[in-house]
Amino acid sequence: MTLNDVILVLVISLFLAYAIYDELIMPRRMGKTGMTVALKRRNRVDSLIFVGLIAILLWQNLQHQGPQLTTTLLLVLAFMSLYVFWFRQPRIVFKRSGFFYANIFIDYERIQSMNLSEDGVLVIQLEQRRLLIEVRYLDDLERIYHFLLAEQPATSQR
Repeated sequence: MTLNDVILVLVISLFLAYAIYDELIMPRRMGKTGMTVALKRRNRVDSLIFVGLIAILLWQNLQHQGPQLTTTLLLVLAFMSLYVFWFRQPRIVFKRSGFFYANIFIDYERIQSMNLSEDGVLVIQLEQRRLLIEVRYLDDLERIYHFLLAEQPATSQR
């Protein structure tokens, strides 16, 4: 196994670990899920460039009759990247004590303020960071509002 193959196995393993965490582990962490809201996709051009570079590497490997293992690993990497970038739906997962956004848990107590922009983007101000949450469907903003109002007494009792 060459160094290229080892690096490809490592990258594939990282993609697989991320996909398993995102789909199976994250919804079960920090208690029962109260609500899940689909978000708009971002960075489609970046992901298309990444998949294109993998396709170029695959083509070069096939043209120069490279090792079969490298070809297989490149195909697996291409399929994993297509899944992570194109088929997986980004989402925000609300729990009783906080929410997962970009796979990071944020406690409700960290929220300093919340605003809604004119173009339907929910802006959540934390201590040192601002989150811009672009929901896929505008009706979900109302669902988020009602969910956060319902959870407000639970967060203020602590």
